[in-house]
Amino acid sequence: MAVKENSAAKERGYMRIATEEAFNTPEIIRQYEELLKTKSLNDPGFESLEGFYMTSQAERPKQIKRRLQDLGEGRIADMDAAGVDMQILALTAPGVQVFDPATGTSLAADSNDRLTEAIRTYPDRFAGLAAAAPQDPKNAAKEIERGVKKLGLKGVIINSHIQGEYLSDKKFWDIFEAAEALDVPIYLHPNTPPAAMIGPMLESGLDGAIFGFGVETGMHMLKIIVSGAFDRFPNLKIIIGHMGEALPFWLYRLDFMHAATVRANRYEAMKPLKKTISDYMQENIYITNSGVAWEPAITFTQNVVGVDRVMYAMDYPYQYAPEEVPILDNMSIAAGHKKKFFQTNAERIFSL
Repeated sequence: MAVKENSAAKERGYMRIATEEAFNTPEIIRQYEELLKTKSLNDPGFESLEGFYMTSQAERPKQIKRRLQDLGEGRIADMDAAGVDMQILALTAPGVQVFDPATGTSLAADSNDRLTEAIRTYPDRFAGLAAAAPQDPKNAAKEIERGVKKLGLKGVIINSHIQGEYLSDKKFWDIFEAAEALDVPIYLHPNTPPAAMIGPMLESGLDGAIFGFGVETGMHMLKIIVSGAFDRFPNLKIIIGHMGEALPFWLYRLDFMHAATVRANRYEAMKPLKKTISDYMQENIYITNSGVAWEPAITFTQNVVGVDRVMYAMDYPYQYAPEEVPILDNMSIAAGHKKKFFQTNAERIFSL
């Protein structure tokens, strides 16, 4: 597909392609509500996150729940009001990863079909990522292949941990193999921390987007790196949001302490890698600014990992803040770098 540049984009010099924009299906939401009602899932993070969005009568969660299910004119109107030219759509957290393998696989396929219908209706405004049920890795790989080859989806969405397990475990590496073979990126999106780590965050109200999401997903990304996954799959591409879940700001210390720990042979799980953590961040990982409309963080990350690896995202509908768009338009960065940030990096990475 080719992104069509409108007159406003031509005037400003770039299109705005938002790369971490969420949706959900009525059927998955119904299944979440059933899990909450029956209390059949022993997951305090799910109960905290979905218990809030499924039941709260406050205006913000009600609006978010409505917007998540709108893949039509309402979403387009919001995009127009914010000046967003295209959204890369992905199934929101926790996706299908809280279900048994058969249910998750079926719901992932259904969500991919629904997403594809929306893209066909609005081909100039939407592109999307394929959902899969990583709790069934072999079928997940098959659904990723179907999503990309048959449906024309542009990557994969994994909503972080899989009922407390992580993609660093080799039993999930069929997913990496499929993404690398298809030359599409995996977007590693946050989820609430699993039961083993959520306690101190939950008691302080820090388990969600304010802190817990970034801590959990940043750790997940690090687990993937130190597992040697990028040495096994050197062309694998992973995207992380929210300015890299803080990892760019820790890179010096991550490199130093990883090397020291490997030399000390302290942990059986931490073996030598072919490259440094910084190398993988600069060669295999891409970063979006979703939810962080803050020039110092964006320019720092561009300097650390490269201007070709940082992309724009709004984080719709969770952070639908049209006033943030001109803030980013007015960043004091070179015009060419700004176009990469808003448009051409996304075109290249997602093969738009």
